[in-house]
Amino acid sequence: MTGALALSACGGNGNKGNNDKSQVEVFSWWTGPGEADGLAAMKADFEKKNPGTKFINAAIAGGSGTQAQAVLASRLQNRKPPDSFQGHAGAELLDYIKAGQIEPLDSFYDENNLKSVYPQQLLQQISYKGHIYSVPVNIHRSNMLWYNPGILKDAGISDAPKSIPEFIADLKAVKEKTKKVPLSLGAQWTADHLLENVLLGDLGTDAYNALWKPGADWSSPAMTKALNDYAEILKYTTTEAASTDWQGAAKAVVDGKAAFNIMGDWAYGYFVGSAPNGLGKKLDTDFKYAPTPGTDGTYLWLSDSFTLPKGAPHHAGALAWLKEVSSREGQDLFNPKKGSVPARKDADKSLYSTGYLKYAFEQWNNPATKLAGSFWHGVNASKKQHTDIDTAVGLFLQSKDVGKLQSQLVAAAKNSGQ
Repeated sequence: MTGALALSACGGNGNKGNNDKSQVEVFSWWTGPGEADGLAAMKADFEKKNPGTKFINAAIAGGSGTQAQAVLASRLQNRKPPDSFQGHAGAELLDYIKAGQIEPLDSFYDENNLKSVYPQQLLQQISYKGHIYSVPVNIHRSNMLWYNPGILKDAGISDAPKSIPEFIADLKAVKEKTKKVPLSLGAQWTADHLLENVLLGDLGTDAYNALWKPGADWSSPAMTKALNDYAEILKYTTTEAASTDWQGAAKAVVDGKAAFNIMGDWAYGYFVGSAPNGLGKKLDTDFKYAPTPGTDGTYLWLSDSFTLPKGAPHHAGALAWLKEVSSREGQDLFNPKKGSVPARKDADKSLYSTGYLKYAFEQWNNPATKLAGSFWHGVNASKKQHTDIDTAVGLFLQSKDVGKLQSQLVAAAKNSGQ
């Protein structure tokens, strides 16, 4: 895991004079299958514990939070913050801290004895010069390959690919031997998500993690090879799917229309969840899973967390919500529905004892598992570098020019602002 970002933080928990607990406006992008159900479960528990507090769900739709973050930025700039907002743990929080838009939560952690129940490495990732700035509710794995076993059988493929070269060969086999889509892809951010998985699979964990350190070299021959592999893999995706979000691309696999989809493990909650938000599909029959090619033994992780904005209108309500988010009960209500595992170390293991959740729980808690941070999902890329990479990928999807893509990624690293 990359180390904590170095930034001098000021002060303790300000705004203490605001004890308004009449309501809490919670801002997130949890509107999709699985995540909306998980949020509803936490909301119900929150209202049970805080009967005098009105919960306002200010969720805004849009995969990976792209639309929501744009709306949030406008509200923060206009000094009209929600009481708490979702942010990926890690470098994504840097801009909010530098702009003085969120408060440190050291007192909150001390008062609720939280430092002993979260993994130390995770606390380091959300800390700046010893101050903690968000409350993680979960851990997701970004490097998951979802596949249709029937289509693979028709293509003569016996198992999930274990390397990038094997993956490319399998995509070719699906294209030649079946009439199915080899790899489903959704809106542009899913192409960014695919990129981080190809980089991890080709470069390996240590070299991938080194990309996010000061002075990182994005111009190496190894990077050129990885980007050429990325370009080759994109040849087996569908252009029609580019107008859909991740749900449509993932659904193509369980509906028997596409062989593979690379998506985070929130897809699992979508696949097995009940209607109307879930698809009610069966593991091993409608779909199977594996780490993305070349990444077995590595957890490409991200964490959804919640913050305390400076000037939160209902400060006490916000703290009550953060207490729900940080609680064992809240996390155990949320995560089985979301398809993620708890950020806390003391979760009820029995809730994660079957299917993918058992696998994820064991992998995350296995000391031998290597950790790599998801750049697309906010762990180790600043917002500026994140935006620059997204721009470079968008241009590449049109030009298919690997040389230009690499030069733009080199520039993005140099100008990252970290």
